[in-house]
Amino acid sequence: MSEGGEADLHRCLIDCTKHPGHSQFIPVGDFSLNHLPEGHRDVELYRLVKALADLTVRVDVRMTSPHRPEYWPNTEALYPFYSMRNSLNLRTGTGIVSDVNKFTDGYSDRVYGGQHDLDYVRCWCEKCQGSDSPSDVWWEIVVYTATHVVYDDIEGGYTSLRLFYDKERSPVVTIDKVSVEDADVRRDWCKLKYVTCDRSIGDKLKKMFIHCHDIRKKVYDKYRSFRDVDKLTFIVSHPHGCSKQISIGQWRDRLLVGERYSKFTYTTCTCPGSSGASVYCVGFTSFIGYSCGWLYQLVHSGSLNSELNFSGASYVE
Repeated sequence: MSEGGEADLHRCLIDCTKHPGHSQFIPVGDFSLNHLPEGHRDVELYRLVKALADLTVRVDVRMTSPHRPEYWPNTEALYPFYSMRNSLNLRTGTGIVSDVNKFTDGYSDRVYGGQHDLDYVRCWCEKCQGSDSPSDVWWEIVVYTATHVVYDDIEGGYTSLRLFYDKERSPVVTIDKVSVEDADVRRDWCKLKYVTCDRSIGDKLKKMFIHCHDIRKKVYDKYRSFRDVDKLTFIVSHPHGCSKQISIGQWRDRLLVGERYSKFTYTTCTCPGSSGASVYCVGFTSFIGYSCGWLYQLVHSGSLNSELNFSGASYVE
């Protein structure tokens, strides 16, 4: 993760010691077919990278929970920011939109429909909760990140998301009300949710999500038979909290975690601020579908050294 205010984040980008000059990061607006390795300059794969970039968000956290553990579970490795517990400080990570559910009068627009599981019939965003005329249409949006980015609901209350941050001059679109729906520190996985009745955000994300799902399915079907040969892996993240960057590399090892989950090591470039970003190993799938959202995502967890990184644990096939 990257720490400090906005000016500090840009200074960290310039002074980065892990990847000086950031030559292995490609600004999302500059990314082209030719950036893909030879043999993978495929239009569908290019479209997938761009589609996942659309759903990538910056995660800003301004509070460190008093409940952060001293060590990672069953290890003697120090857990991030333990020494800063119960303090206010800005740090940034990355997340990915993994579900977008539109409701009208409390009913979902999904294929299987159904009434809201909490029986809401009007929008329950912060603005509508204080309104005499709450919206009858709203969107509930899920973002996945890492637990070392957002540890619990205490930190969730001090977390905001910056959407569509594609370049330095991108308009500032920020979500300030976020809750932690689920978290698993052993897997380093956190599920955030926010609600909005802003059509300019909800409709845009819904279209992006469906578009991305359709391309993911095509790429998975095309590359799954030789995924263990090419081992192509890419990440879209906000290194040092700055605008979206794409990095491309290869996964090295797939490690089983328990009976159900896997984690990967990879050479794909990351920096502070990349924590929580989606890790896409081409030819694998970790999603269910847009009728029920992407229930699983590999997210970037940390680094073994300057050249090898590792993900959190997730279900993949």
